[in-house]
Amino acid sequence: MGNCSQGCKDYFSRQKNTNIRLTLPVVCFVWQIAMIILFGVFIRYDEESDAHWVETKAHDNITSDIENDFYFRYPSFQDVHVMIFVGFGFLMTFLKRYSFGAVGFNFLIASFGLQWALLMQGWFHSLDPQTGKIFIGIESLINADFCVAGCLIAYGAVLGKVSPVQLLVMTLFGVTLFAVEEYIILNLLHARDAGGSMVIHTFGGYYGLSISRVLYRPNLHQSKRMQGSVYHSDTFAMIGTLFLWMFWPSFNSAITDHGDGQHRAVINTYLGLASTVLTTVAISSLSQKTGKLDMVHIQNSTLAGGVALGTAAEFMISPYGALIVGFFCGIISTMGYIFISPFLEKTLKIQDTCGIHNLHAMPGVIGGIVGAITAAAASESVYGKQGLINTFDFTGDFKDRTVLTQGGYQAAGMCVSIVFGVVGGAIVGSILKLPIWGDPADQNCFDDEVYWELPDEEEEHQGSIPPILEYNNHMIHKQQDLSESNFSVEHCES
Repeated sequence: MGNCSQGCKDYFSRQKNTNIRLTLPVVCFVWQIAMIILFGVFIRYDEESDAHWVETKAHDNITSDIENDFYFRYPSFQDVHVMIFVGFGFLMTFLKRYSFGAVGFNFLIASFGLQWALLMQGWFHSLDPQTGKIFIGIESLINADFCVAGCLIAYGAVLGKVSPVQLLVMTLFGVTLFAVEEYIILNLLHARDAGGSMVIHTFGGYYGLSISRVLYRPNLHQSKRMQGSVYHSDTFAMIGTLFLWMFWPSFNSAITDHGDGQHRAVINTYLGLASTVLTTVAISSLSQKTGKLDMVHIQNSTLAGGVALGTAAEFMISPYGALIVGFFCGIISTMGYIFISPFLEKTLKIQDTCGIHNLHAMPGVIGGIVGAITAAAASESVYGKQGLINTFDFTGDFKDRTVLTQGGYQAAGMCVSIVFGVVGGAIVGSILKLPIWGDPADQNCFDDEVYWELPDEEEEHQGSIPPILEYNNHMIHKQQDLSESNFSVEHCES
């Protein structure tokens, strides 16, 4: 038994080999060929994107092409697509020498994930029992982007510490888990979650945190020189923040019902995001005696209101209610970066590179709670009889459901997303821990040179890395004198 244990220990602690010349091309080619085959077998255009649309119009007495769902959904799809490929990618460019990995691997994950998501979500949500086919349209593309968002959130927790092969494996399982938990929450529990506070952010956040815990690196301090930002990397990350912030109302309203629900979701998200900015700035300034702002907070916590309003965006939460949610989310998220991130790393051994716990996981839970309370408190006097039915889809098998029962199912949905994230992440993390994926050594984390060809001028100066701006560091928390801060908190040292 002792020899077996020692053998396992030696196997997992053997020297890292980051040469992915064979594994990465094989995975990309095999998986893309598999997508082509599966799409050929299962995927077809839906009636609104098929060439028989002309006949469908005549049969259903549709007088104009403008009634095609494409014209309602495509503007929102554009915004969500930009968020996935530009917003998330550039938000993660804050590391001084990992911009290629942040944007490039984000591109890779999303491109593979959206294909797999169309299949997985199709099998669970729109598989035609008669033909055995999945019919896709513009709303399918939006939902696939939503699914990918959960995996990109998880990527934020392990940014700079994993190989592209590991990321593809993480996405394969992440999309699969997402499709299952989404089906349970939206179809079986019949919870409402238009903007994905529970289904996307809570799941993605805890999925990434759980993987990061399993992949804990006790010697990550060997890459300390790479774990900070420089001036221009912060600026690029802020571009990601602004794209996400501007388009978040589209994200939360993209798949809501046409009309008042979609209109209301935009208004509520718009107001919640604005409120979050002010409280984030306030807490960031208060956290230092000098009153200076921390770019970590501005880049991330300013988005927390949009996350928290994902579930209740289409509900009658009222404009001032949206402002209240944003108000508290800005405070809680910023305090998370100041207090909770150091605790997670020092005590729970969770190395959360981007602080996704404070931007996605925690605000996602808040969004689930807000959604449950708002649903349970709904009434005909506020919504109207038909409005209540439309908002919560009290039709078919759910026509006799009460608002109190709906609130309970909303809370149950939040619990399902947490369980799937934590348990699923632990299992996937164990798979990713196998020393066969080409992940970097502790001293080479957060460095593009491991997986990317760098421009000549970068390679010439790689020995003289500019100093870390420790004020903007998601993982390193320098020791501060209590006299320099208005908050009494023990900071951890990596």
